[in-house]
Amino acid sequence: MKTTRIATLTSLGRPTPWLALLAGTLLASPLAAQNFNNGSTGALGDVAIDSDTTVALPPDGILHYRSLRVNAGSTLRFTRNEHNTPVYLLSQGDVVIAGTIDVSGQGAPNNIPTGGAGGPGGFDGGKPGFAETPPGAGYGPGGGRGGEENSQFPNGAGSGSYATVSKAWNNTNRGAVYGSKLLIPLVGGSGGGGKAGTPGRGGGGGGGAILISSNTRLELTGRVLALGGWGEGNGGSAGAVRLVAPVVAGNGTVAVNTPHNWAGDGRIRVDTIDRRELQLVFQPLTSLSVGANLFIFPPNEPRLDMVQVAGQAIPMGSAPVTFQLPFGADPNQVVRVQARDWNRVVPIRVVLTPGSGDPVQFDAEINNAAQNPAVAEVPVSIPVNTLVTVHCWTR
Repeated sequence: MKTTRIATLTSLGRPTPWLALLAGTLLASPLAAQNFNNGSTGALGDVAIDSDTTVALPPDGILHYRSLRVNAGSTLRFTRNEHNTPVYLLSQGDVVIAGTIDVSGQGAPNNIPTGGAGGPGGFDGGKPGFAETPPGAGYGPGGGRGGEENSQFPNGAGSGSYATVSKAWNNTNRGAVYGSKLLIPLVGGSGGGGKAGTPGRGGGGGGGAILISSNTRLELTGRVLALGGWGEGNGGSAGAVRLVAPVVAGNGTVAVNTPHNWAGDGRIRVDTIDRRELQLVFQPLTSLSVGANLFIFPPNEPRLDMVQVAGQAIPMGSAPVTFQLPFGADPNQVVRVQARDWNRVVPIRVVLTPGSGDPVQFDAEINNAAQNPAVAEVPVSIPVNTLVTVHCWTR
């Protein structure tokens, strides 16, 4: 059987859910392991990565392999898609990683007034300040706020958080902890806040989010990295890695830490039945959760979607939304949010993040027990003639 070394991507068009946090642990049985099917069509064939390679993600972020091998000395990276979904590597056969798979966030560039880009599925860093223009906050539910140059001070630029908070304990602008240890849904790290100055320095991007799955065996002797983007006290938090296969084996490394970043650590989830050859190194070990949830997208997965912002219809699964109200527009607007398959009252938070200055949040609830789907209209105040990014997630 011929092995393909240059892949052409296909898409099944599956929308990626937003922050719908599931509770509880679902257990798989040995019989489920024998019948496990992650949904890969095998459309990309048998792929071997022999040199440093960057793959453009399809719209749904799902890559369908028959088998996948990343050879030693090679690094596999990804270009974010339009909606910045996580990476889903699904293989019918074995996945062998002797080299490196990297979805880390980036540090802020030196010569461009912006924050560092998040890895695929992660959030960008905040923009730097300039003279009297204040810096912007990092994006994501754990984004750090913008602040002064010295991040060790209480009012300094804050770094991003995820599974843990920023390690700059004295800083009041650091982000908050969020997410589920099950990594269902799969969510990346948050950006650090920008720094004041003339010019200042943008925050680091959050680490990306990746799921790697095989119907048979996943062997890792190399590395999987979802590190946060570098920053001088205002780095992005690390991201998320989930491994799903009947057998997960090897002595390689999964890293979602931020050793030189001050930012929060990410999350790792391993779902498998056979752990006899599982000798992986997890950095940090405290980020690890292990179970036997042998599925990729659970049935009837709860969803949370913005469907309208300031009168503009938003396609399902396309959050966040960035727009600018013109001069003369009414700043008092409405964000419509839809909840599906929660079967309870869902507390939500709509967050408006401008390029400069602090984000503003608006809390509400959606009664998804009485109606499915259910919609709430959240009144917000949007600054005029200012580029604003709107997110929504559970709280």
